[in-house]
Amino acid sequence: MVFTTLISAAEIAARLGTEAPLVLLDCRFDLFDTGAGERDWAAGHLPGAFYAHLDRDLSGAKTGRNGRHPLPDFDTFAATAGRWGVAPGVQVVVYDAQGGPYAARAWWLLRWLGHDAVAVLDGGLAAWLAAGGTLATEASVPTASPPYPATAPFMPTIDTEALRARLGQVRLLDARAAERFRGEVEPLDPVAGHIPGATQRFFGDNLGADGRFKPAAALLAEFAALGAGAGEVVHSCGSGVTACHNLLAMVHAGYDGAVLYPGSWSEWCSDPSRPVARG
Repeated sequence: MVFTTLISAAEIAARLGTEAPLVLLDCRFDLFDTGAGERDWAAGHLPGAFYAHLDRDLSGAKTGRNGRHPLPDFDTFAATAGRWGVAPGVQVVVYDAQGGPYAARAWWLLRWLGHDAVAVLDGGLAAWLAAGGTLATEASVPTASPPYPATAPFMPTIDTEALRARLGQVRLLDARAAERFRGEVEPLDPVAGHIPGATQRFFGDNLGADGRFKPAAALLAEFAALGAGAGEVVHSCGSGVTACHNLLAMVHAGYDGAVLYPGSWSEWCSDPSRPVARG
């Protein structure tokens, strides 16, 4: 069986007991302590998991005008995926311990390469431990493959100028928390507020009280209420990371074709000529 959106801890455990190839990526991260995730991985991770660092592996070079977590160069990320052992047909499982945003970024990037067999551990590390899963501390050595044989980006994106030209014509969903969206606080970027016309959809609203994703039918109804299915949907956030969580939730709910604005608010607000909305 191929998993393309979510996978349970029990399904991972069953897979680990077979000869089927499996790549596990630990994506834990802390925006305010960028080394914390890797330290946590070293202290204990799913058996065989490699560490995927948001800044080093899941983002590209910053210019000051392309956001805090720009997409990596396409060919560079194809080579990174190959070093992890990702190849066509190999099941990949990604996880974190923060509700899934960093895992969702890795999920999106691998789909961007055209790799369908990638899924997020539903409930993250806590779900693995709750299911009786054990942790390992040794660093696994990946069976490196050649760069992933991708020919063109598979997941659609939109750049800043194209989005600005289409404001009011697309449904723009912002994954940040309400107080950041309204511009009441801004702990990460130099300007507070949001892109005019955006609607807030906090990524945490995709999860139930147990930390797992809501049922697909519930997500379908919630995104439909925000206008999904009635035109093009573009996802943004602070830097193109938590937006991937909303994209994952939409795909899990059965919506295809939603677009990521990779630079998101951190890129948008880097140019003072671009309009800002608050409230």
